[in-house]
Amino acid sequence: MNEIILLSLTAASLGFIHTALGPDHYLPFIVLSKARNWSVPKTMLITFISGVGHVGGSVVIGLIGIALGISLNKLKFIEGFRGETVEWLLIVFGILYTVYGFYKFLRNGGHHHLPNFLIPKSIREIKHQVSHGLEKKVDETKLTPWVLFIIFVFGPCEVLIPMLFIPAVQRSGLGIASVALFFGITTITTMMFIVYLAHLGSSFLVFKSKEKYMHLAAGLVILISGLGMHFFNW
Repeated sequence: MNEIILLSLTAASLGFIHTALGPDHYLPFIVLSKARNWSVPKTMLITFISGVGHVGGSVVIGLIGIALGISLNKLKFIEGFRGETVEWLLIVFGILYTVYGFYKFLRNGGHHHLPNFLIPKSIREIKHQVSHGLEKKVDETKLTPWVLFIIFVFGPCEVLIPMLFIPAVQRSGLGIASVALFFGITTITTMMFIVYLAHLGSSFLVFKSKEKYMHLAAGLVILISGLGMHFFNW
């Protein structure tokens, strides 16, 4: 029992360190919640669900590997492949959202000092509509939370699977469950806590004059997170 307690505390510590030192675990939620004006409950819910997907993906792979007798090295290879996948998913999402942010920047007044041939036709039409009082509200996409969830499902918890193998070698089902539970709770709680603090802090800052830049800034931050993972192992 003492071994299980020690393993559980170690898993919790690694979950905290793994999350706190990985900006990709919280930066996307922080910048998107501000850019898309998500409420605190919505931001926390999206962060929670994505965190469950993040931890759950590695737990499922670890349990399947243990059940089938797959070696730790092979599972680490799978986790490495998942890591490369999530890096590119973040990079692609960052690029696409940056393009979207640039479009929103132009649409919200950033085009005033640009020549017409540099302004997309749809922006020119909106400009014309605004000048004639015909502007209409455009529904924001609802895909963003799902994109985040899918990216985080692919995101590996590199330190979790080796931890699962320790009680597995001892054939301790309670130890496996305890390690997964403590690691998962700590990881998700840390994600939500950091995102909440950042969301709370940003509420005291005035962004009204900078709102037209928010989507563009969010896309660039997500892109930098992906590039940081790829080149600097964030």
